[in-house]
Amino acid sequence: MKLNSLGTAALLALSLVVVSGCDQVEKSAQQVLGKATESAKQAIDDTHKAAEQALSEATQGLIKPEKQEDEAEEASDTKET
Repeated sequence: MKLNSLGTAALLALSLVVVSGCDQVEKSAQQVLGKATESAKQAIDDTHKAAEQALSEATQGLIKPEKQEDEAEEASDTKET
């Protein structure tokens, strides 16, 4: 009977170790995915800025970036009222 209880206790302890290990793996995976997401967002932002700059240089300022167009529209709307 004592051997049975010892085996059960060992099995429970092993299960707890495995479960806590899985939690750690999950947390680590989430951290890695979070960092990868931030890196991807930064790469997209950098690419967008570079594309806007290249477009501006290629058109020699004939085409304004969207933000500047929006600001110009808002400024003209304010003058009209």
